[in-house]
Amino acid sequence: MLMLKLLVIPGFLLLISLAGKRWGPSVAGWLSGLPVVVGPILFFLAIEQGELFAAQSALAALSAMFAMIAFCVTYAQVAQRAQWPLALTISLSVWAVVAVVLSLIPPSLLVSVLAAASALLAAPYLFPSVQPIVSGPAPKSDKLLLRMVAGALLTLAVTLLASTVGDRWSGLLAVFPVLGSVMAVFSQQTRGPAFTAALLRATATGMYSFSAFCLVLALALPDMGMSAFALGMAVSVAMLGVTKRLLARPVGPVTADAGRTAIKR
Repeated sequence: MLMLKLLVIPGFLLLISLAGKRWGPSVAGWLSGLPVVVGPILFFLAIEQGELFAAQSALAALSAMFAMIAFCVTYAQVAQRAQWPLALTISLSVWAVVAVVLSLIPPSLLVSVLAAASALLAAPYLFPSVQPIVSGPAPKSDKLLLRMVAGALLTLAVTLLASTVGDRWSGLLAVFPVLGSVMAVFSQQTRGPAFTAALLRATATGMYSFSAFCLVLALALPDMGMSAFALGMAVSVAMLGVTKRLLARPVGPVTADAGRTAIKR
């Protein structure tokens, strides 16, 4: 399990970095919708704590889409006006507040579906509309290595906590913005705020895939057992393909280049 945590997330961050370099922020963010963080966490929770525990955690993770979308929108908006330390602090604070509120709501499939659906449907209208410059210099190799190390350390911290705080918070922490934080900070540093906003907007679109995975597990784990993970992954990949067409939709009032923001009406 330790090797999985140390290798899967850094490897996926490398894939996303290469995708961003080759195809731009929309494709990179879209790919981050795959459940590469929550999947391993829920899988090992099912092994160690039981399938019912993991199903309840998946239900909480589904509702946590609201917190994840709130993080992405907040970071994208603040990054147009401030450097990454302030953007990260504010966006993580927003995630924490929303997560605490969600933890106080009695677990319910209907509430979780409504929370995820409302956030996903509203997200495209909340991001700044940007024109990122994708042809600039590629991130330095040391930046890429640091990004991968940061992703591994964040994953270790989140999964360590998730195994000790019960099924509700296990699910919420499984959706802690590990990939989002690392990608947002390093993208803002190396490619600018416009690239970062486009990346996070595409990440929110990719969250349909993530949500589908959590919903399948919440419904299927108690009856299907561990085979529900294969079904969830298949549905997640299929949903990723469906959402690809959403990436081109222009929304929002803000237009930005890689380092400046201008309001155009």
